[in-house]
Amino acid sequence: MAKHIYKAEIRWERQGDFAANTYSRGHHWSFDGGVEVPASASPAVVPLPYSVEAAVDPEEAFVASLSSCHMLWFLDLARQAEFVIESYEDEAEATMGGIGNGKIAITKVMLSPVVTLSGTAPGSDVLDQLHHDAHEKCFIANSVKCDVVCEPKPVIVKNA
Repeated sequence: MAKHIYKAEIRWERQGDFAANTYSRGHHWSFDGGVEVPASASPAVVPLPYSVEAAVDPEEAFVASLSSCHMLWFLDLARQAEFVIESYEDEAEATMGGIGNGKIAITKVMLSPVVTLSGTAPGSDVLDQLHHDAHEKCFIANSVKCDVVCEPKPVIVKNA
């Protein structure tokens, strides 16, 4: 497979008292197709009103990307196996907790897909195998072990 580059632009501007830790964590994610998503820290991590409950937080985006990638692979594998999928729903859930050395991480993601299909239903062993294969092929599931590199650009100093 050819190398692909995916980009997201993240924008935040201070609102509130930064030094007093009473500033908004609300920000925006922009993607190459023109979609802009309101984002924020999770209210479970940063209390309201300094987080934005109606926005997507990084943890929600993480679990959604895993669920979405799994679904897309499952649909393709089911199509290749000549099944006709009518709908796919998942109420995915991520659990965050301590992992030692004072670090916190998402320690488990539970996907709970409900698949509706037309025609003759395959056995549960066939569907289990399709889900297993989808998990093995999911780019996001395969990426959670990846390096995260931070290469900051020069700081911009705004004169008062």
